[in-house]
Amino acid sequence: MKLALLLAVGACAFAQQAKYDLLLKNGHIVDPKNHLSAIYDLAIKDGKIAEVAKSIDPSTALKTVDIHGLYMTPGLVDIHVHAYASTGEERSYAGDYSLFPDGFTFRNGVTTVADAGSSGYKNFEDFKTHVIDRSKTRVLAFINIVGAGMRGPKYENNQADMEAAPAAEMAKKYRGIIVGIKTAHYAGPEWTPVEHAVDAGTAANIPVMVDFGANKPERPIDVLLTQKLRPGDIYTHCFSGLRGELDPEGKVNHGMIEGRKRGVIFDVGHGSGSFAWRVAVPALEQGFLPDSISTDIHYNSMNTGMKDMLNVMSKFLAMGVSVDDVIAKSTWNPAREIHHEELGHLSVGALADVAILRLQPGAFGFVDMYGARMNGRQKLICELTVHNGKVVYDLNGISRPDWKTLPPDYRYQGDPRWDTISPTRKSP
Repeated sequence: MKLALLLAVGACAFAQQAKYDLLLKNGHIVDPKNHLSAIYDLAIKDGKIAEVAKSIDPSTALKTVDIHGLYMTPGLVDIHVHAYASTGEERSYAGDYSLFPDGFTFRNGVTTVADAGSSGYKNFEDFKTHVIDRSKTRVLAFINIVGAGMRGPKYENNQADMEAAPAAEMAKKYRGIIVGIKTAHYAGPEWTPVEHAVDAGTAANIPVMVDFGANKPERPIDVLLTQKLRPGDIYTHCFSGLRGELDPEGKVNHGMIEGRKRGVIFDVGHGSGSFAWRVAVPALEQGFLPDSISTDIHYNSMNTGMKDMLNVMSKFLAMGVSVDDVIAKSTWNPAREIHHEELGHLSVGALADVAILRLQPGAFGFVDMYGARMNGRQKLICELTVHNGKVVYDLNGISRPDWKTLPPDYRYQGDPRWDTISPTRKSP
């Protein structure tokens, strides 16, 4: 009894004195901002990255997880999702087409998302109250230039509801949460949605993301990319092929090349209808890679060719893009695009958002928007996700002790200093 008491007292004293809350050892760190791609240890304290070094003594940490053979990356940043799932509105991205973020993020190593225009200035605060403020995932937003948000053609084609001033005012009111202005799905020939979105983005000093809607000869893609958008604005769905991204000879549209020279950003935005091998493969072969990888995840795309962030990233591996480049396009690049440079990297002092990924060899198939398959030999799988310094997802229990090493009456095996995964039933 005395020995057990002494051991308990000693363990308590160690926990109080531990230099670090969580230590991740022997991982292949890929940190594009800091140009790191090698085996490192990473230590976390009080929700922030405290040390990155070739070797850190496990005795200095409250919890140590050996991640030998796995990649250690910044938490993934998906800047094109639809997460306004709380309204119950049918056939609407401000409703049933959207997904609650915590259901699809952490299991894929994603710690930050940006909703791509599901809400406008009229309903953004409802979105914030019911989804953003209640999510463990860090949820940011592009607000739609349409005040009512992304609720179908009746709303999205209403030029009278595309007011730049109130959109900009809402963005300034929630600066840092609202990261941009979105225009999407417009079916008419006018430039009104783009021009008003750019006006709002200019007034609020934030980027515009464009889903160019219907392909109209009156508003060709080259004019959009070389005249209408500003440096730092984002053209999403860049490999859809629906708006002339390739010319009739199969070459990357000259406007895309010139737009990139001007500083326009090209984002994947895969979705259920915006990614085709017959566009992406020729573009990559011609050296035109995306700046950022994103999902456009919603109720349909998650069950078709897109599936999830890691599946989209794995598609680019199958097309020959390196692991390091795929990670850069899923972390540091999108963080910069939305002006959140505190995210997407593993610098000492940064928020401790970390994804532990396995590059699984095997025989895999990846499907595009038309149901065409490309075979691949490797796929990314999330083993562990750390958000704000705490474990939020653990696929194979690598942060947990073997049950055989525990007392017969063991209970919850965690500590709030490194763990947020709660048991389904609290011990009495």
